[in-house]
Amino acid sequence: MTFFEVIEFYPSISMCFVVILGLLVGSFLNVVIHRLPKMMERDWEDQCKEFIANHKDPASLKLPVQGSFNLMIPRSRCPSCGHQIKSWENIPVVSYLILGGKCSACKTKISARYPTIEIVTGVLSAAVIFYIGINWNGFAALVFTWSLIALTMIDFDTYLLPDDITLPLLWLGLIVNSFNAFSDLPSALWGAIAGYLSLWSVYKLFKLLTGKEGMGYGDFKLLAALGAWMGWQMLPQIILLSSLVGAVIGISLIVVRGRDKNIPIPFGPYLAIAGWIAFVWGDTINQSYLKLFLN
Repeated sequence: MTFFEVIEFYPSISMCFVVILGLLVGSFLNVVIHRLPKMMERDWEDQCKEFIANHKDPASLKLPVQGSFNLMIPRSRCPSCGHQIKSWENIPVVSYLILGGKCSACKTKISARYPTIEIVTGVLSAAVIFYIGINWNGFAALVFTWSLIALTMIDFDTYLLPDDITLPLLWLGLIVNSFNAFSDLPSALWGAIAGYLSLWSVYKLFKLLTGKEGMGYGDFKLLAALGAWMGWQMLPQIILLSSLVGAVIGISLIVVRGRDKNIPIPFGPYLAIAGWIAFVWGDTINQSYLKLFLN
């Protein structure tokens, strides 16, 4: 019996496999969420140094040499004592439980956020495969889901939505829909255009009226990517859902955590959460609306 026959005849085994894959990817996403913004900062610093060097005497500048820093190098270490994380200490969720949520060297507490992201990635991966199935569309949906998780956490931490994720996500949506995976290509193309221009127009109008920037360009690109994956028809639902998600999370942060209401909250996480909900349950939500109004 081949691997695919096992998956077909034993769906429980396939779901366990998807959950384990999600946990492993979630562990990698923790690295992406932590390192990608730092990699962007280093790149900006290098560009600034290059600009300065080109406009001044290079001999008068002392530019420090930075070592390699990417998603693979250097090896993960404890931020408190510098202890290099061993392989057995990096098993998703399991290592956190074995270590009691503490560094094996200095006993500093490890944030519960790391296993939480791993668990969330595993659960959402299983949910996507449950609704879409184990096929090429399901695999594309997993990539879509993992990208949104990374974008949500990065934007929540840094108010940044990296082009390294949003732009490939946009192009991938157009590519998969060239095969009519989740929408037809014309709808996906106009979804990308309408997604970008709708928030760009709101941004320009808000800035014209208040002189302030209400959101960043990353938000435009993220909504464009969501439009590319689901088509322009889903954009109104995504925007409405993002407003609802934003209201719920914003109020919760103020009430539960005592967050200052004057501190800005990034819009990207709300868009990402709303986009994922619309991606998985959008048709069901639309049908519920229709039934409600028709009855």
